[in-house]
Amino acid sequence: MSLVTREELKRQLKQKQLAPLYLLFGPEEYLREQCARVITETALHGAALREFNEASFSLLSVDVQQALAAAEQLPMMAERRVVRVTDFARLREADEGALMRYVARPVETSVVIFSADDLDKRRKLSKTLMEACVSVEFAALSDNELAVWARDHLKRLQAETDERTLRQIIALVGPSVRRLANELDKLATAALPAGYITMDMVEALVGRSRELSNFELTDHLIARDRRRALVTLRRLLDDGAEPLMLVGLIASNYHRLALVKELMAQGRPKEEVFRLVNMPFSKRQEFLETARRTDAQDLARRLARIAATDLAIKTSLGGGGPKGAHLQLEMLVCELAS
Repeated sequence: MSLVTREELKRQLKQKQLAPLYLLFGPEEYLREQCARVITETALHGAALREFNEASFSLLSVDVQQALAAAEQLPMMAERRVVRVTDFARLREADEGALMRYVARPVETSVVIFSADDLDKRRKLSKTLMEACVSVEFAALSDNELAVWARDHLKRLQAETDERTLRQIIALVGPSVRRLANELDKLATAALPAGYITMDMVEALVGRSRELSNFELTDHLIARDRRRALVTLRRLLDDGAEPLMLVGLIASNYHRLALVKELMAQGRPKEEVFRLVNMPFSKRQEFLETARRTDAQDLARRLARIAATDLAIKTSLGGGGPKGAHLQLEMLVCELAS
């Protein structure tokens, strides 16, 4: 097989040209998941018993033989079955061998979709998959590519905006298509019935949502409310917030807390403290009271732990790609909230 573009794959699927093996890889998970859904819908179009012909396996929690058995199973009252496989980057040598043997002779009535955030192209398994599968890379989109995607998405939502406002949305949201989609959906709803998104709407909704969610997460961490902190973290990640950005925002709030504590120790008046520490007005008094209760040494330890998480994500300690970064962030939140 060969490496094809997203547009080439789209044309193939429109013509009902299906392959037995697909490899979808790259950091843009929203478009990657969307592509896997389109392949699945094409393969199972008209299937009467879809639930019996579709399966997903993470090889972190499931033995590779179980995934292969599903791929080798004949479809039930349908032309094909679809099997999705993730987390195959760190298999044992014996399991890699079993997977490569299947890839060398795939079952024609099955469509197996391998999906990964990152692919080490130096490894034998990666090379084998790229040679055997229809492979599509989902790299992070540039700002211009995000703008093209956003215009198409707005058209589907029957909404529109001007170029300047669209660029501002992208600047606020960042490179995540998932978060961009969520923000555009929200703005299109706010623009009803006219359907025109203005700069005022963007400034009121997009920026405010990100800022308040960040303070909400920090509030739960400082209150040692692990459950609510994890729920808020999951919502932010589902909205497409980047893990490194969230670590930076958490660090920023803890540094603010340390600064407030230091200024109070110096006997500075509240008005001066509020002027020096930038935060939403509604949070000021609560932040001041929290600083009074917080132990300085404990605060220093927490800042060190945040710095360690930042380094771990940047160096892919504990696993690369979004999954590894999400795991590091969840561990940090659990520790800070304990």
